[in-house]
Amino acid sequence: MAKAGKRIQNAREGLDRLKLYGLDEAVEMLKQRATAKFDETVEVSMNLGVDPRHADQMVRGVVNLPNGTGRTVRVAVFARGDKADEARAAGADLVGAEDLVEQVQNGTIDFDRAIATPDMMALVGRLGKVLGPRGLMPNPRVGTVTPDVAAAVKASKGGAVEFRVEKAGIVHAGVGKVSFDSKAITENIRAFADAVQRAKPSGAKGNYVQRVAITSTMGPGVRIDPSSLVASA
Repeated sequence: MAKAGKRIQNAREGLDRLKLYGLDEAVEMLKQRATAKFDETVEVSMNLGVDPRHADQMVRGVVNLPNGTGRTVRVAVFARGDKADEARAAGADLVGAEDLVEQVQNGTIDFDRAIATPDMMALVGRLGKVLGPRGLMPNPRVGTVTPDVAAAVKASKGGAVEFRVEKAGIVHAGVGKVSFDSKAITENIRAFADAVQRAKPSGAKGNYVQRVAITSTMGPGVRIDPSSLVASA
């Protein structure tokens, strides 16, 4: 435990926890301080000026990260017939109908993302209490209920990331690995921030993006000046 404490202390050296860094500098500081013995995930967290308890202040969407997430995403597809064949051909890890529903109901959830054809939703709807809390329930708003299952599978495998604001008004997501070069990380962060900006709900009042920070799995948080998230900045 003392060793971990020493590592974190070293990681915090030279980092002003109150300063707002430009995105490029923040990414460099994050990479320098990611000293774990594995390829840490880069996560971005945004505090938004919304109260998601109100329907007109919910923030939800999906973004295709230009440089992928760096992680292997296991995709399950609820489909029958030709659509099931299309899903398999596109690289889905699990494909099924009643059998897959039964598997999930029995507690086996061996996937990171679920996709369904529209005609399957009457069946998949029974899984709401299981998949919903895990953020895995297929939803047409984020492109996971669709007749084009092949495109959805490829997007999921290629770097599509869903986001949804939490109770405290925070939205966060993994946007790459520290092994990515700095340019790839900054491009992914900007793509994510842009998607969150475009998902601004009608009920949001005042300052929408209030605080932004990035962190690696085992590293300290680095605060970012929101204005530096604009690509031309």
